[in-house]
Amino acid sequence: MKPAFYVTTPIYYVNDVPHIGHAYTTVAADVLARYKRLMGFDVYFLTGSDEHGQKVEKAAITAGETPLELADRVVKRYQALWERLGISNNDFIRTTQERHKQGVAHIFTEILNRGDIYLGEYEDWYCTPCETFWTETQLIEDRCPDCNRPVEKLKEESYFFRMSKYQEQLLAHIEANPDFIQPKSKRNEIISFIKEGLRDLSVSRTTFTWGIPVPGNEKHVIYVWFDALTNYMTALGYPENTAEFIQFWPASVHLIGKDILRFHAVYWPTFLMAAGLPLPEKVFAHGWWTVEGQKMSKSLQNVVEPNMLIDKYGVDVVRYFLMREVPFGLDGDFSHTALIQRLNSDLANDIGNLLSRSTAMAVKYFDGILPAASQMLEIDSVLKSKTEEMIVAVSRFMDELAFSKALQAIWEVISAGNKYIDDTAPWTLAKDPDQKSRLATVMYCLLESQRIIHCILSAFLPSTTEKALCSLGWNDAASKEGLVWGGLKAGTTIIKAEALFPRYEEKI
Repeated sequence: MKPAFYVTTPIYYVNDVPHIGHAYTTVAADVLARYKRLMGFDVYFLTGSDEHGQKVEKAAITAGETPLELADRVVKRYQALWERLGISNNDFIRTTQERHKQGVAHIFTEILNRGDIYLGEYEDWYCTPCETFWTETQLIEDRCPDCNRPVEKLKEESYFFRMSKYQEQLLAHIEANPDFIQPKSKRNEIISFIKEGLRDLSVSRTTFTWGIPVPGNEKHVIYVWFDALTNYMTALGYPENTAEFIQFWPASVHLIGKDILRFHAVYWPTFLMAAGLPLPEKVFAHGWWTVEGQKMSKSLQNVVEPNMLIDKYGVDVVRYFLMREVPFGLDGDFSHTALIQRLNSDLANDIGNLLSRSTAMAVKYFDGILPAASQMLEIDSVLKSKTEEMIVAVSRFMDELAFSKALQAIWEVISAGNKYIDDTAPWTLAKDPDQKSRLATVMYCLLESQRIIHCILSAFLPSTTEKALCSLGWNDAASKEGLVWGGLKAGTTIIKAEALFPRYEEKI
């Protein structure tokens, strides 16, 4: 039986259109899912939409539609974008789906029956955009400490979750599982937050109606974060012990933006502890994207729209830039200049040029029929070793979610391939009939190294690598078994590759 791997993105709020930040998390999750499938894992990859709460209700009223009409409209934009980006998710969960509502009602009732949810009264400062209550001391100049927007004083009857009860248990879990919260800086941030003292958490609202009703007391709706976080289990069939739930829960990794870390690293694990359920293995918080050095905002009109990027540069260029430009976990800056530089240098010059040169020589010198390799010299063995070492390095970096380092390791072998051509000079060997056997070995090593490169790269650049592998005569699906040197067989037909990535010239 294959080992299981379960990766999730956050479920995205439907009061906004998809931007580069949404694309970033989702592409990262897709790369991880594709890579794990390549390595022989049985993968479940979930994304979806968060459709309840006061924020959505207000946005719908402003737009002159019902909350569900707004959700139905916006969800299509996400789903269409994920299709364009080649996202290979197994499921798309919506919090308005019946399967989700039933699961949320069940876990709420379960924790209530265990005595860890109780009815009380709440009065504090509430930030609608963040769906969060704050104490007077937490406010910064009378504004929300997270988003700097105005807050309002709210007093209402509320159900409370005994989060304070789980403070020591959560700290002990984080201590015992160093990889539970990543990167390390975020782990330290959460530990500090917990040690300041966890308060009981308000988990219902009565001031609006757009949400899942509290079972048995329908004037209350369940707090949007309690509702939303449960999606990671309801998509697998929770509360039923479905085959998927048994196989894939707990999640291997929740990929999230750093702004929602507290909900995933404090609220979510304590909810699960109270319900007697296993905790996710890892929560990884990545950084934010700025644009030309400025924070993305509607008011600055600098929100980067992914569909526009795909139209302009192509889908795999966008995927590559997002995964290569910034170490995952740190903040990054988007600029068209940086993207074009990556496209022209890394993609057009390095990988594209290597494939087109190599396949053109195979067609020219061997009529497109891959020759058998004979005795390998040291220079050939070095290329083979570098290719094999790259497979090991990529595996290590992918386990660390260090996508940019994985790509760097791949590009080192691409550079080695280009240098190998220059050092072996196939065009010189081709002029000497006595060097036919040597030329055959050079061509074999060159093409086999690239076959392995493109098999690995299929996780990052799926549509490009499909074309590349086709030109290399490799029609098998990329797999772990295919990463072994010697996969290409003599007699395979090689086709001259078209430019994988045409250079981008800015039109004046």
